[in-house]
Amino acid sequence: MSDKADLLGAWIRRFLLEHLVAERNLSRNTQRSYRDAFAQLMPFVSRQGRTAVDRLAFDDLSPDRLRSFLAYLETERQCTMRTRNQRLAAIHAFARFVADRAPDRIAWCSTIRTVPFKRFHRPALCYLDKPEIDALIAAPDLTRQTGRRDHAMLLFLYNTGARASEAVAVTLGDIERRPDGTGSVRLIGKGSKTRFCPLWSTTIQELKELAGDRNQNEKLFINQRHQPLTRFGVHTLVARHVVTAVKKIASMARKRIGPHTIRHTTATHLLRAGVDINTIRAWLGHVSINTTNVYAEVDLETKAKMLASCELSGPQPAKRRPWKADPKLMEFLRTL
Repeated sequence: MSDKADLLGAWIRRFLLEHLVAERNLSRNTQRSYRDAFAQLMPFVSRQGRTAVDRLAFDDLSPDRLRSFLAYLETERQCTMRTRNQRLAAIHAFARFVADRAPDRIAWCSTIRTVPFKRFHRPALCYLDKPEIDALIAAPDLTRQTGRRDHAMLLFLYNTGARASEAVAVTLGDIERRPDGTGSVRLIGKGSKTRFCPLWSTTIQELKELAGDRNQNEKLFINQRHQPLTRFGVHTLVARHVVTAVKKIASMARKRIGPHTIRHTTATHLLRAGVDINTIRAWLGHVSINTTNVYAEVDLETKAKMLASCELSGPQPAKRRPWKADPKLMEFLRTL
C-alpha cells in the first residue's frame, strides 16, 4: 500500500487549490482547464494500472503511460493538437509544482517533463474587414428588444476588444459616462487584472438605452429571463447574426467567426489606424507584447502600405556591365 505522501490525489488537490488559486491567482477558466486535464488523466491511469483512483501513486504515472494518455486524447477522444498540448502543459506545471516542494520527487518530475509537446500548423489569424464588421453589427433586428441587446453587445465587443467572458461580467457600475457623450468601461481580464477601455459616444448611447433604470450592481447584458448572459450565450449570439450578415457579404462565409474574431478585428483595425503596439497590448489586456505582435505579423494591408512607402522613385541607376565584359579591364589584367 502506498504511503499517503506518495499519493497523486493529495498533491493534485494541493496543486489545484493552493497553487492555481492562492499563489498564481489564475482565471477561473484556466483553473477549469487544468482541472479537466486531471479529470481525464486520473481515470485513464487508473484503468491502465488497474488501481483505484484514490490509491494512485507517483510511480503509476510514468512517461510511457503519459505518452499513452496523450495518444488516447488524439485517437479516441479526437482532440486537436492544441488541446493535447494544453493537457500536457497542465501536467508539466504540476510536475514543476511537485519538484519545488518535494526534492525527493525531482527525478520523477524530470522524466515527466521530458515528454515533448507536438508542433502543429497554426491557422492564420481570422479577422473581419471594415465592411464585414459593419454588416455583422447591423445584422440584429432593432425593432425587437433582444435585437437591440445583441446590437449593443456586438458594438461593445468591437469597441473594446473584450473577451466574451469579460463582456458578460460587466456591471452597470463599470460604465463611466463623460459630459461630452463618450465614456469608458472597467474590464476584469485574466488573473483578475483590471483595465479601462474608452467607449465611443455611439456605444455609450446604446448601453444607456440597454441599462434603463436598473441597479448599478446588475450585469449589463442579460437574457430574456433577466439572468446574466453567459459567454456561451455570446457565442450563440454572434453565430446567429453571422448567418444574417453572410447574406450581404459572401466573403464572411469563408471565415470561422466567433466573439474572439471580433477581438482580433479590433486589434487589427487599431493597428491600421496607427495606434502604438504597446497601447494595443494594454487595450486588449495582454501580459506579453509578443502576444500582441501577432497582429502586426498577419496584417498584410499594413505591410503593403509600409512597402509602398519604401518604394524607390525617380530614374534608376544604369546597370553596370560585368567586369568580364570590359575589354580595357581584361587587357590591363593581362599585363600584370
